[in-house]
Amino acid sequence: MQRKIITTADGSKTIQIEEWNEQYHSVHGAIQEANHVYIKHGLLFFNSQSNCHFGLDSKSDTISILEIGFGTGLNAMLTLLISEQFNLHLDYCGVEAYPVSVEELQQLNYTEALQVTNNSFEKLHTSDWETSHEITENFRLTKQQKFFNEIDDVNCYDVIYFDAFGARVQPELWTEELFSKMYTALRVNGVLVTYACKGSAKRALRAVGFVIQRLEGPPGKRHMLRAIKR
Repeated sequence: MQRKIITTADGSKTIQIEEWNEQYHSVHGAIQEANHVYIKHGLLFFNSQSNCHFGLDSKSDTISILEIGFGTGLNAMLTLLISEQFNLHLDYCGVEAYPVSVEELQQLNYTEALQVTNNSFEKLHTSDWETSHEITENFRLTKQQKFFNEIDDVNCYDVIYFDAFGARVQPELWTEELFSKMYTALRVNGVLVTYACKGSAKRALRAVGFVIQRLEGPPGKRHMLRAIKR
């Protein structure tokens, strides 16, 4: 499929799959969307509701995150920056069936847009797959190259960033079967967040046991979903 790099409304770039008219991130602002959906309503919400408070020094208080769709690494990069800002110890697992090419990564401008002065974004992508790597003192990354329906983790994660392509082009990723795997992978009181708010997604999430919250969406989108495992 033909892919190209486009610039979104906040100046940050993303990848567009032309045949699907589908992007890795919102055309209304890649960084804005990621910060709103995954950082604010995912990681920071979970942290505020848990017994892990900002400023902890003990690595025993690690928050475990699963990303469905590692893609460009933008969500991981923003999460790494938050881990440094608030001294959060994070264990991050990104699952991706089709890794982004080196040529595409070189055209993305996240390091510049986020004013990152070190090589952490490069390290996210050059670290070996299927192996755990300490990217920074606070941020450990494992990348797994596999399909989402191959995930079989049980009670492993506190937060899931569900950033799969939309149901319009890949409806099989928004089913009870896949959300049941997400429910099983989460610990009790764990949080799943996604940019989507389709009725079919809400029904599938509820059917497998999640408590659903409809929240204000990022720029260009009215609503998003947060699902909690009680």
